Amino acid sequence: MVNYYVRRTARVFVTIFLVASLTFGLVRLLPGGPFTLLRAQLLRQGVPADEVDARIANLQNIRPDEPLWMQYIDYMTALVQGNLGESISLGEPVVSVLARAAPWTVFVVLVSTILVFVVGIFLGSLQAYWEGGRFDQLVTGVSISMMSLPFYVVAVLLLYVFAYQFGWLPTAGTISNSVDRSLSVPFVVSALKHSILPIVSYTLGAAGGQALAMRGNSIQVLGNDYVQVARLRGLSDGRIATRYVARNAILPLYTGFLLLLGFRLGGTVILEQIFSYTGLGYYMITALNANDYPLMMGTFLVITVALVIGVYVADLTYSRIDPRISAGESDEAY
Repeated sequence: MVNYYVRRTARVFVTIFLVASLTFGLVRLLPGGPFTLLRAQLLRQGVPADEVDARIANLQNIRPDEPLWMQYIDYMTALVQGNLGESISLGEPVVSVLARAAPWTVFVVLVSTILVFVVGIFLGSLQAYWEGGRFDQLVTGVSISMMSLPFYVVAVLLLYVFAYQFGWLPTAGTISNSVDRSLSVPFVVSALKHSILPIVSYTLGAAGGQALAMRGNSIQVLGNDYVQVARLRGLSDGRIATRYVARNAILPLYTGFLLLLGFRLGGTVILEQIFSYTGLGYYMITALNANDYPLMMGTFLVITVALVIGVYVADLTYSRIDPRISAGESDEAY
């Protein structure tokens, strides 16, 4: 068991190391390289040529006049120390930008994902209980229809109707400019109003998919022998539904819950642009448009690490919540 956890933890660090290395290499394959445009901008601003490399080194923790392998060592050393360089377009440390943006993205992703699973599990359970009935057919049809619509299409429609047409909700931002950013009731109310549309956009389509998955799992569990035995023992429908059916039907969805958290962080790149919601995805596009390589690399790294950690947590905890799967068996499956 100990060796299992050690191997899984070591695999996380190796994966993060490879992702950081891949980020370093991919950015340098972009047209023009990471320093060409920045050097031209600094020269146009009147910065003396002998100071340009020093400014670039300060911004990106990399000395552009050094060999590539030395730049890689400088980058990884700074990364271990938690230094991601300075944003070229915003003029502040990348860590500060990400620390300011991450809570908004995490809030939207976490709340929407929880809603997806709560709504999906509730609807899926009812569908399985009334299999073949009108409710089952109606929810199945609506779920399939919503799954066929990309979340960004739903986002645009919701923005147009509820923000621009009716004016019930804000069109952009994470909080109103007139509200003090210290924790208070007006701050919370404003933050919730600005997050409603992104959360609903992220929830609608995915909830249908989870409902169908829960329906299938529940129907499969209902056909198992131990459910029939529980009924013969005279157990109530409520106890059978909670202790036998729901518990076993939810288990296969657990891993997907944690993985979806990580994958949805990547989806915020589009969602946050639609709503001008200043989270990680918003700054990712901002960095791409401005050729802000330090911010681009930092944002990509944070999103990828979140996905890796989601897989790691799911891997370690699944055997705990499902006694039928031991750590050794799970390890062999990989």
